[in-house]
This record gives sequence, structure tokens and C-alpha cells, in this order.
Amino acid sequence: MKRPSRKPARKPANKKSFVAAINAAPGHHTIREILSQPAMWAETDAHLASDGTIDRLAAQFTAQEPWLFIACGSSYYLSQLVSAIWSRNFSLRCSVVPASEFLFAPEEILRSTGATQVVFVSRSGETTEVLRAAEILRQRAGIRTLGVTCNPASTFERLCTQMFTLPWADEKSTVMTRSFTSMLLSFQRLGARLRGDTELSAALNHLPQLAQPWLDLNADRIRKFASKRPFADFVFLGQGAHYWLAQEAALKITEMSASYAQAYHSLEFRHGPRSIAGPDTLITLFISDAAAAEETLLARELKTLNATNFVIVNRATPELAASSDLLVSLDLDGPEFARFALAAIPAHLLGTAVGLRKGLDPDSPKNLTRAVVLGDSASTPKIISRTKASSASVSPTRNSARTSEGRA
Repeated sequence: MKRPSRKPARKPANKKSFVAAINAAPGHHTIREILSQPAMWAETDAHLASDGTIDRLAAQFTAQEPWLFIACGSSYYLSQLVSAIWSRNFSLRCSVVPASEFLFAPEEILRSTGATQVVFVSRSGETTEVLRAAEILRQRAGIRTLGVTCNPASTFERLCTQMFTLPWADEKSTVMTRSFTSMLLSFQRLGARLRGDTELSAALNHLPQLAQPWLDLNADRIRKFASKRPFADFVFLGQGAHYWLAQEAALKITEMSASYAQAYHSLEFRHGPRSIAGPDTLITLFISDAAAAEETLLARELKTLNATNFVIVNRATPELAASSDLLVSLDLDGPEFARFALAAIPAHLLGTAVGLRKGLDPDSPKNLTRAVVLGDSASTPKIISRTKASSASVSPTRNSARTSEGRA
């Protein structure tokens, strides 16, 4: 009688090994940070409420005097976006300069802007140029300064008259995603508080809950679209405040996928740049309320040039659907003011997917680091880790070694 063969018992799956494999996959930090944004916005709202941060800052600053934002990289585009929103919605007088420009002409910039309130924005709080700008203004009479960072041990603490720190929103990856949108929402609440606009502030209250199902529905759509074919050029278009979303989106695709990207005011694309429109060009349009009719015509025009169109709009229309290769609608009720953070996410997903398709790791983009220590010569940077950047405490004199983030 033939004995039944015994199959070796299957070993139970090693859960730790499976988790370790996921954690070792390229882009895993970036993906998790992008997908965590609705939860991060809710956590930001909770901190702002429990800590009384907005009321504290509103008591120290005013809507009646000019503001100047100083930043680098993504923090610079964030500042430009905030400035555009504050100017339009709250009639606050705002100016924005890259930190490096301020260093070369501080007196001229202060004189031309008339700023008495200066905001320094840096995720690490250790960006070389920003710290040097803060050092210039540390003893300046009549100027109040605010440092905004994710680093609770930032050098800003000794240089700025007020601080706003969001350590919960920081990333492990190099590129700013959830810290960008969390800072944006915080600035929007501060602007509304300065003007006493409770209606616009309330419009942000339900955004985290509304954003999560939107993200669940659209994240994989954007990933599949970006993964299915290569593009030679990437263009991002936006009008008004959306122009700065376009600029930040171009930076995201450049950082995450080492791709060439450009950004323009939407209707300016007709004046020369349209020469690159074609099948190998992905054109992303951020459709604004004010310019929706004209931007819809532009999308149709670009489609006749055989460009590939990715359209981000609040409400889809048949006309836009006919002119889009991928159309993502936000479908949010309420004012445009409350949509900017959500509108930023498609570029995060796009950049990640394109980078992964090219075999890159969006967590650690080529030639970039989270922070770079600069000595007397910017040509000889020292790369430092996120942990070291968060605990840096060297006095930021003009000739001392400081840090300048790869992504600000």
C-alpha cells in the first residue's frame, strides 16, 4: 500500500519581514506622507485649537501693517501662495522674496516693501540663507519676526520674536508634501483671524473629512495615468494664486522624478511656450474660478495640438472632459479659498508615480538632501541627516557653518 506523500508544512508568513520589505520599497515614505495629508490637516487643526496658536499670533501681529515673507525652495512657493491668498481674500499687504535676494539687498527690499512684519519659512528651520536673513533682522528696531518650521529645536527660536512650529507635519522623505499643505492651512487660518473673517476660516473646518474619500477615489487614478507612458516635457499652468500651485507642482515633478518641468500663467502659454505642445508633453492645468471659461478654451486649444492634458478643477464640465486625458475634480462646496491644499495633492501623486516609473526613489531624489551644511563657500556643502538638522544649534553668524535644505 502506497503511503500518501507528506508535503512539508508551510511556514507561517513572517509579518515582520513583509513589513520590512514594504518599508524598503522605493518611495514608501513619500507615498505614506502624501496619503496621510487629510489626517495631518485634522491634527493641525487640533493643535491650533488646543494651543491657542492663531490667537497668540493674531495678538502679536496686525492686518494694518505690511508683511514680508522670506524663504527658499518649496517654502518660497508656499509663501507666494499665502501672499496671493492673503492679498485677495483679506486685503493684506504682502511681499515675498527668496532669502538669497534679501541677503544681497536687505535695505532696498525693506524700503520698497515697507514691511514691519517678516515671516521666515523653512521646514527644517535651518536653511542657510533664511537664517542669515533672520540674523540681519534680529536687532532691527520696529520689525517683528515670525519663524515657521517643523523643527522644534530650530535656530529660529533665538532669532525670531515669535515662533510657529509644526513638528507633527514633518516628513522623513526629502520632498515637502504634507508639511507644505499643513503650513498653508495654518497660514489661511491666521489670515482669516487677522481680518476677523470667521466665514472663510469655517470653510476649512470640514476639509480633512472631505479630503479623505476624495484621496481614496483619485490616488490610484493619478498613479495609473502617470505610470502608463513616458513624457519628455511637463508643463503646469495656473492663473492667480493657482500660478503658485503650478510653480510648486513643477518643482515637485523635477525633484521626485528628475524630469524637466516648466510653469506659466495659464494664458501666457499661448505666447511662445505653446511651441512645445505635443504628444510627448504632459500639460497640467489648474482651473480657477475667475478664469475657468478662458482656461477651458485653452485646454481645447492644446488638445488640437495633440498635447496630453491633465486637468484639475473643482467641478467637471463636458467641455473640459472632452479636452482632458485625465480630469480630476475636487467636488468641494464652498469658496475657492478652501480648495488650495487639496488641489496641491495631484502633483505630489504625479511626481511620485513618474519617479517610480523611471526607476528612481522619490524618498531620496538624485542630487538632493533634506539639509545641507554650508561653510564659508557654498560650493563645498556638507550633507547632514534629518536628525542632526533638527538639533542644530550653532550660532548663525554670517561666516559660521549653517544649513540650507535641499527642499527648504
